Amino acid sequence: PDKEGQMYHMPADGFYMIPTSEVPLTNIYNNEIVKEESLPIKMTAFTPCFRREAGSFGADVRGLNRLHQFDKVEIVQLVHPAKSYDVLGEMVNHVERLLQFLELPYRILRLCGGDMSFTSALTYDFEVFSAAQQKWLEVSSVSNFETFQTNRMKIRYKDGEGKTQLVHSLNGSSLALPRIVAALLENNQQEDGIHLPKALHNYFGGAKIELPK
Repeated sequence: PDKEGQMYHMPADGFYMIPTSEVPLTNIYNNEIVKEESLPIKMTAFTPCFRREAGSFGADVRGLNRLHQFDKVEIVQLVHPAKSYDVLGEMVNHVERLLQFLELPYRILRLCGGDMSFTSALTYDFEVFSAAQQKWLEVSSVSNFETFQTNRMKIRYKDGEGKTQLVHSLNGSSLALPRIVAALLENNQQEDGIHLPKALHNYFGGAKIELPK
């Protein structure tokens, strides 16, 4: 609901283009009662994401800062309410390890209520430094929604007393690729090429990308 104004809608067919894969992933369990022993349920997806970015204009949103289509890995968990904040910490650590493997300058922000989506109970944002723009850019957001989403979708479990309870839902970007690629290029460019973090050497067949002579 918090992204409805940013979504592409095809009214003739009744379809929307997803703003994030959290939407189809969470809806897999729409109106279901899952077994308590099956929790946590962990899901991930790598998809294109589509956003209108209505109202965005000016130099600060050009290029990779605001895109109508971008690729993103999303991680989603449905968990027991008593464990959701422990799981939030685990998901934050997971995203942080990715940025450490990529050897990028980053920072973690714990958002105040005024900066969070109204759907979230607690959110952490990850930002990497853009050397070209001399500013920090968000590359991930990890949130605990508690029962906000699961109440709307009726995703429940039965506790030990046989009572039906709502599960808690959490999700996070892991990571948004366009800004990550830009940060890798900007922060690692040297006279002889772009020096790559060790984690990427096997994927590129070497330690750097040679610049054309």
